[in-house]
Amino acid sequence: MNFIPAIDRYIARLIFLPMLATLVLSAMLLVLDKMLRLFDFVASEGGPVSVVWRMLANLIPEYLSLGIPIGLMLGILLAFRRLATSSELDVLRGVGMSFGRLMRVPYIFAIGLAFVNFAIVGFVQPYARYAYEGLRFELRSGALGASIKVGEFTNLGERMTLRIEESSNEGRNLSGIFIRGQNPDGQRVSATAARGQFLATDDPDTIILRLTKGTLVHESPGFATPRVLSFDNHDLPIPLPKIEAFRTRGGADRERTIPELIRVGQDGAESLSTRLESRANFHFRMAEVVAMLLIPLMAVALAIPPKRSTSALGVFLSIVILVTQHKINEYAEALGARGVVDPVVALWAPFLLFAALAIWMYHMVAHVPGGQPIGALERVAGKIGAQIRRLVANISGAARRNAVAAE
Repeated sequence: MNFIPAIDRYIARLIFLPMLATLVLSAMLLVLDKMLRLFDFVASEGGPVSVVWRMLANLIPEYLSLGIPIGLMLGILLAFRRLATSSELDVLRGVGMSFGRLMRVPYIFAIGLAFVNFAIVGFVQPYARYAYEGLRFELRSGALGASIKVGEFTNLGERMTLRIEESSNEGRNLSGIFIRGQNPDGQRVSATAARGQFLATDDPDTIILRLTKGTLVHESPGFATPRVLSFDNHDLPIPLPKIEAFRTRGGADRERTIPELIRVGQDGAESLSTRLESRANFHFRMAEVVAMLLIPLMAVALAIPPKRSTSALGVFLSIVILVTQHKINEYAEALGARGVVDPVVALWAPFLLFAALAIWMYHMVAHVPGGQPIGALERVAGKIGAQIRRLVANISGAARRNAVAAE
């Protein structure tokens, strides 16, 4: 590591820790928010709890693609804010180190993470999203054993009904069982059992329910009275319902890789709407990745406050700018997909505006003495705050005068 200048190692440490913490925190918040909704969804469909973790695992690439730009922005911003507020930045500038030289490490992080994000949104996320949608489909169709609910009567196919009091081991071990089935010829079989468990068979369309310590009642039009049988163990074959196979990958734009989006967008055999959707999604992903190269410029401009100022307004504005830019890109993608605006114009025009803003802000802080953009924003915020305080004071004073007059 001695071949790396000490100042670069120092700046890298300042960037890495807050960047990693922000990335982990943002991803965890997104996962927790989604986890609560997934628990409700899985519970309503009667699926095993373990499927929630599988679904969340398939959403992690999507959340990482959202968290990486935020982590990069805050990592660089907090690092340079520390350099500025501790006067270390003044010392570095005083010994002849330019902002261009100081931007070397931030751009190493930005370029590296841009490649990582490109790999995620271009190749990993489409497969993960397809797997997630497949799990949702299997839950709704009952392919995950999601049809058996404790305390409720559940139909297994068209001619069998099951009710259980307790379930354990992800639904494989059951207790308090009542089951009733009917054949096409009118014969009916009912059984109660203390315990039971599902066992696989060589036939993929049939599963065995092994009942333990129970009673079997067999009714038939040919029997004068039902036949009752007590048993210690009884195997009951249950035909599995036919489950429709899940569609192939590519049913949605988010499930296509970058090469697939390019191919579909240029395929004249596809419908115009499909081509527009693919092109819009391709340009959306690319604009999101390329915009990461502007983050160091924006972060440094927002990190350096005016002298004798400790305001954290830049931290707040950085998050607002990133979220706003992402939402604008989503809206632009929708316009491009509907054909209202050409996808190239819809996605890259906002990018150029964002790039112009980032370059201007960096130019002001790097090349204009006392030209910190955050300083002007602080002055505006201060004036607005003073006006609000004055208005509140006037309203309070008027209220007190009215109260005195009323007495």
